[in-house]
Amino acid sequence: MRRSNQSAVTLTKPFRLRALDEMVPAGTYTVETEEEQVDGLSVVAYRRVSSVVLVPGSHPGEVQVVPVEPSELEAILLEDGAAG
Repeated sequence: MRRSNQSAVTLTKPFRLRALDEMVPAGTYTVETEEEQVDGLSVVAYRRVSSVVLVPGSHPGEVQVVPVEPSELEAILLEDGAAG
């Protein structure tokens, strides 16, 4: 069984994602995370399968789906001062 969730992160400074060549401007971005249920445990638990950041593209209405590791996103948030 899989589940997905979305969260919004607001960054006040431009930042770089490893999967992109260019800097990403400051703003509010949607982070989508997909998790799968871990079988065989006495409690319900999930493990992250993937996370992506939705970044506006260069054309109106275009969105880039950019993969991001949790550690990369955490470092970006810490650098921006938005974590916590």
